[in-house]
Amino acid sequence: MRRHDFIQGIVGSVTAWPVAARAQQPAMPMVGFIRDGSADTAARYVAAFRKGMNEAGYVEGQNVTVEYHWLEGRYDRLPALLADLVHRGVVVIAAPGQVPAIAAKAAIATIPIVFGVGVRPGGGGQATTTAA
Repeated sequence: MRRHDFIQGIVGSVTAWPVAARAQQPAMPMVGFIRDGSADTAARYVAAFRKGMNEAGYVEGQNVTVEYHWLEGRYDRLPALLADLVHRGVVVIAAPGQVPAIAAKAAIATIPIVFGVGVRPGGGGQATTTAA
């Protein structure tokens, strides 16, 4: 092997390392956020959600991805939306509204669902508890 060919091989391998390393990194976990209103009316909920995520060590775009969905009163979109979120592999669904929370619980048994404190978790049948 000629020295020139050897050096070209090494340089080619070294320049490919960063690309290969990026390709092998796992994707960031994805959170599905569903709100029954619009983006404009839910600004305070989104701000509180982001603040809570940051306090827990999750920074959107750095170590977690959030998919925001606004129903704008069109609850008929929920089944398709929930199916899409499951298909896309979300790790948790945040549903700070009673209708989205109930629909998510009814449709999905394998993904955790986080809902707002204004939702009645026990009385509405959204949450289950286990004895320790």
